[in-house]
Amino acid sequence: MSDPIIAPSLVLLDADAGADTEAVVRTLAALVGDAGRSTDPSDLIAGALAREASSPTGLPGGIAIPHARAESVTSATLAMARLSRPVDFGAKDGPADIVFLIAAPAGAGSEHMKVLSALARALVRPEFVQSLRDAPDDTTIVELVTDAVTPKPAAPEPASEPTGKTSILAITACPTGIAHTYMAADALKLAAERADVDFAVETQGSSGTTPFTAAQLSAADAVIFATDVGVKGRERFAGKPVIESGVKRAINEPDTMIGEAVAASTDPHARRVAAGDGADATSETNDGGIGIGGRLKQALLTGVSYMIPFVAAGGLLIALGFLIAGYEIGNSHGDSGLSNGAYVALNNTLWDLPPGGLAEYIGGVSFAVGGAAMGLMVAVLAGYISYAIADRPGLAPGFTAGVIAVTVGSGFIGGVVGGLIAGVVALWLSKLPLPQWARGLQPVVIIPLLGTLITGAVMYMLLAGPLSWVNTSLEDALNSMSGSSKVILGIVIGLMMCFDLGGPVNKAAYAVGVAGLAAADAGAGQWQFMAAVMAAGMVPPLALALATTLRPSLFTEPEQENGKAAWLLGASFISEGAIPFAAADPLRVIPSMMLGGAVTGGLSMALGAELRAPHGGVFVLFAMNGTWWKFLIAILVGMVVSAFAVIAAKQIKPRATDDAADTAPAATA
Repeated sequence: MSDPIIAPSLVLLDADAGADTEAVVRTLAALVGDAGRSTDPSDLIAGALAREASSPTGLPGGIAIPHARAESVTSATLAMARLSRPVDFGAKDGPADIVFLIAAPAGAGSEHMKVLSALARALVRPEFVQSLRDAPDDTTIVELVTDAVTPKPAAPEPASEPTGKTSILAITACPTGIAHTYMAADALKLAAERADVDFAVETQGSSGTTPFTAAQLSAADAVIFATDVGVKGRERFAGKPVIESGVKRAINEPDTMIGEAVAASTDPHARRVAAGDGADATSETNDGGIGIGGRLKQALLTGVSYMIPFVAAGGLLIALGFLIAGYEIGNSHGDSGLSNGAYVALNNTLWDLPPGGLAEYIGGVSFAVGGAAMGLMVAVLAGYISYAIADRPGLAPGFTAGVIAVTVGSGFIGGVVGGLIAGVVALWLSKLPLPQWARGLQPVVIIPLLGTLITGAVMYMLLAGPLSWVNTSLEDALNSMSGSSKVILGIVIGLMMCFDLGGPVNKAAYAVGVAGLAAADAGAGQWQFMAAVMAAGMVPPLALALATTLRPSLFTEPEQENGKAAWLLGASFISEGAIPFAAADPLRVIPSMMLGGAVTGGLSMALGAELRAPHGGVFVLFAMNGTWWKFLIAILVGMVVSAFAVIAAKQIKPRATDDAADTAPAATA
């Protein structure tokens, strides 16, 4: 490494760095910037504060380790403060007086990450922490830290012979894989030594993973999963008694967890890792573990993360089809039941072009391919929600539930509900005690068969009717308002378009708009209705893109990345670009989006913007009869209103507790 990881200029001793977490982080980030280790300290600050918001980094013993990966960091760096006024970083036992800011480059190599993880492990040792408190000057601090992170010659492995002791294996993993992963591993290792048990740990973090050997897996009497993210290779532990929690519990209560694992190793009724086991949604704890709420949130975000590529690809291809071939490409083709685009793609070739020539053919193919991708969106969402709950056996019931949700017209909400039902059913089936001869069939035949049957029956027999009634009622209500004030109607349209972001309420408003365009007597009223629909539907992703740009520290790193993509998704009228934000924080995001959508819908109607195309966003400005500037004004005003509303809502969000933080999902972390 070209620069030492820490230097005297990066150390503050007995300093007052401020009264709160943000002040301390800003002070340490400024040291990193002044040392030439970060080209933009604000980027580092935003990343570290976003990490604090998702899971506070305070640790037992008066220690805190705020950390982040950031594009602006040029080399792996430690900045350290010994505080004269301790500051609360969310630890259960009180504020911290020893604070390390761990700054890692966005693409940090394994050697850098090993150095940073070595510091995290050293902080588990009380004697090391005490030496930091006793150090007389910054040079001594640098020497202590450098020695702690310098690799030592590996001790020879002892001969692998049975010891007669209980054998415990553990896996630790945190979202960023920088610090908590390794601190939990060493805390458990020290606790195992105190309990006199055989112990091995697999750290699934940023500095690489060394998997357990076959001999270790065979000899293990119990396993500990101390993770905030999914366990890689969970199926290796099928049949083993398991103790499971968030990663911070392993740091705070390692002796308790080792004791629980030892007890489970001889308990015939202990919970075990099932074949094909996924996250156990029924395992709720009150001591820092991942409870049912955290499991469901992780499942939802897993589904969304797999769905977004389909939304982006499909929506943009549809918009491209409009741009190339005109908005008529999305209209129905006679009695075929197909869109013009699908009909063109199926009935023409490069050697047999349609009447519109090459442009119509290419536009039709683009529209058809995009429609196929978008058509998979809900199925993928439901399938991977179910997968996150029940692992691979949940895929068949989950994907089927998603297809049924589309069939019955329940959209995004139906996909979420169906995926959760499928996952819970598949997980329940995996827990059924079966004869030994049937266990091999359980994950590949029994669970997919019965899970799909039960989930499908629930979706059709219990949900299809009510959801269809809701959609019909919404469409009737909209039609009955057609003679009311245009502004009030626009406000209602905006609220509906932003309520469920592509779900049944959104789709009901959109369907009425498209039906109006297709009417033989369509005129200014129908065109204004469609303009309000599209303008309001574009607001959520654009507003969240603007909010993540203005105040990135209020959003997680994955949300900041999603915000960049949301600019294009919003411009293309893909409301689903806001779903990752709404899924993670619905009570703050959805009302903020509805506020801006209402403003946009009302303003669009008041200004008289007109639109003759059913889709395409800014790519179909040509279809607005010269009113495109009114359309854009309505969008910009609503976008600003929603962006500032969500920023205000995020700022008043209560600080998460340790327990709540431990349930924070990492699907996008």
